[in-house]
Amino acid sequence: MSHIQSRGLSTLIPPKISSPAAIGTSPNAVRMQKVVSFYERLPRGQAPEPKPKGLLQRYQHRYFGNKPSAMPLVHAIAALTLLGYAQNYYFHLRHHKNNAH
Repeated sequence: MSHIQSRGLSTLIPPKISSPAAIGTSPNAVRMQKVVSFYERLPRGQAPEPKPKGLLQRYQHRYFGNKPSAMPLVHAIAALTLLGYAQNYYFHLRHHKNNAH
C-alpha cells in the first residue's frame, strides 16, 4: 500500500474517533445534553395572547386590537363636548340659573 492510498483511508476516519482516548464520553457531550434537555422543555407553538390588565389596556385591546373601530373618535368628541359644557357652566351658566326674567 502506498503512502497516497493510506493517506486517503485516514481522511475517511474522523480524527476524534480514530484515537482510542476520544471514544469515551466527551466533556462536551454532557454540556450538549443539558442544552438539548433545556430546549426539549420549552413550550412549542404560538405564545398565548397576553390578557389586558387595567382600564387603559382593556380599552386599547377592545378598540385598537384585532378589529379596530372608530368608537374612540366618538368617545373623544363626547368627552370634549362634556368638558366644554362643564367649563361653560362653571364660568358662565351658573350665574344665570335663577335669574330667568
